[in-house]
Amino acid sequence: MFTNNPFAELAASIPPWAIQTYVVLMVILVVAGTLIDVLHKKSAQYFFENWRKSKTKGSKQLGGAKVASLAVQTAYSEVLTSSEFCNPRRRLAHLLTMYGFLAYVVTTAIMVFGYPTSATPAPSIWPVLWHFGALMVCVGGYWFWFVIRVDVAAEGNSPFRVVRADLFILSLLASATFALIWSISQTTLFFGLYVVATTVLFAGVPWSKFAHMFFKPAAALQKRVAEADGSRSNLPAPADKPEVFGSVDRLPQNY
Repeated sequence: MFTNNPFAELAASIPPWAIQTYVVLMVILVVAGTLIDVLHKKSAQYFFENWRKSKTKGSKQLGGAKVASLAVQTAYSEVLTSSEFCNPRRRLAHLLTMYGFLAYVVTTAIMVFGYPTSATPAPSIWPVLWHFGALMVCVGGYWFWFVIRVDVAAEGNSPFRVVRADLFILSLLASATFALIWSISQTTLFFGLYVVATTVLFAGVPWSKFAHMFFKPAAALQKRVAEADGSRSNLPAPADKPEVFGSVDRLPQNY
């Protein structure tokens, strides 16, 4: 089962061009949704204005090589290994979800465009990675949702309490879950649920935390540059107590 390309089997009832068009449309929705998010929240404007102001406050000038080195450090620490999470369980759940999502998305594109029908069988590595990626998303995502979330683990709230900010993780979990069930059953019902969940995931970018993944590395790089050039030297050290975001107290150990 895990070595079968489910999209090639789908081509028996849906033309490959229709499936490929759908994937392209999802990419367009992500780009458009991210741009809408940037314009509506003025995230990019705030980022560049803050970067410009911090440069004027810096006590020393950083060269291009130093900034490039900081960018590499940021990519390794904040992106590839998610070292900003002090809680090892939260970090592991995040890494499982992140790398699972990447494998899930990339192998979908490879199989849909490179091996669209049974006449062009995909090497078994791609279906295996697709299924494994979806499983990683489910393990990391459900672990986070039912066990690790601060409002569940620290405040005792119900894991079934849902707010708009949960749109991304819930639609991602639904997409991966229904993808696996559809791949096993090859039924119209679960394929339809898979398409609906995936559409919500990518079309809901302006209302979810999807775009956050693009801003987070940039903000982390800006912080490193500000620390290196001295523009953050006049800021107080972080307080060793819970920080409050809205109505939820997020304890440092749950970061």
